[in-house]
Amino acid sequence: MAWLLPNKLMNTYSFLDMNQDLTETSPILIIPYMWIGDFVRGHTVARVLKERWPNRPVDVLSTSLCAPLVDYMPGVRSAVIFDLPRGRLALAKQQQLARELRRRNYGTALVLPRTWKSAIAPTLAGIPQRTGFVGEVRFGLINDWRWGEKAMPRFIDKNASLALPAGAPLPKEWPAPQLTASPAEIAAWRQANDLSEKPSIALAPGSVGSSKRWTYYAEAARLLSARGYDVWIVGGPNEKTIAADIIQIAGRQVRDLTGTDLRNGIMAMAAASLVISNDSGLMHVAAALGTPSIGIFGPTSPYHWAPLNGLAAVMKRPTNLPCQPCHRPVCTANDHHCMRDIAANDLVTTVDDVIARGLQNVPLSA
Repeated sequence: MAWLLPNKLMNTYSFLDMNQDLTETSPILIIPYMWIGDFVRGHTVARVLKERWPNRPVDVLSTSLCAPLVDYMPGVRSAVIFDLPRGRLALAKQQQLARELRRRNYGTALVLPRTWKSAIAPTLAGIPQRTGFVGEVRFGLINDWRWGEKAMPRFIDKNASLALPAGAPLPKEWPAPQLTASPAEIAAWRQANDLSEKPSIALAPGSVGSSKRWTYYAEAARLLSARGYDVWIVGGPNEKTIAADIIQIAGRQVRDLTGTDLRNGIMAMAAASLVISNDSGLMHVAAALGTPSIGIFGPTSPYHWAPLNGLAAVMKRPTNLPCQPCHRPVCTANDHHCMRDIAANDLVTTVDDVIARGLQNVPLSA
């Protein structure tokens, strides 16, 4: 039911088998995927770029939602905050963004999404090198073409390879995303929210798609609170109703820390003793912060979708159902048993083990 992953020292050596270029100083723009988890994983790309070009500033295009993450990303200079509408071209907005990019004088733009629309503003801005995969036939928009995307095994390989020279072999290990929060900032956040120094568990019960949401967060919150843990619920405004349902069953001692400011969620997961999360963006945030994390998986595969940082433990059924993994946003078979067969008591036992043994996040291959 649970895989407990042993402690392992992280590699501290250089991961790229190439010489650093100290002469180039022009800024680089990363255009990432804008889902929270994918945005966090984009920090690996920034780390590869800084390894290759230590003296080139790296900025990240960001939505207003994701922008707080950039403040905690080592090696990233700033976020270019711009909310382009989804589902339509919005040429006037693209031109407005292009003017801002031109003002910042970028020498290179790495366009991670494969869409035609994601390459428009860098092209209008006249950024000299625009690197990306062929994607939606982006001739004239991308001028540093990359091929072979479909042959790459993982999402991180597709993204981070764009930070390497064309045709360079992939490294055995990519640098994991990092988010760093200072102890002083965490202490100030605790004080502002009137939170104690007791061992605390942050629950992240939300996800994109109901099929990835574990069934028994309310029961787990009740059991964890009875064991003396402070229990916090983190998430966005869409999780307010879920938080209220959990508190109704678990009791008012459980704190609802959901809201519109992602920074509040970042601080909660940085301050927590442990985070419990579905396969969601907040799972990647917690792992990148280095907080011991338990990931609950049902319709998705932990091998493919667990954070590159790793997890302290993985919760899933001991054997897969015939429909697993389905990657569907809504369960259409087996009455959601991939999640319903993970018991709250089993999760709480795993929490106790992780905290007692001091386990940290490690890759699944450990």
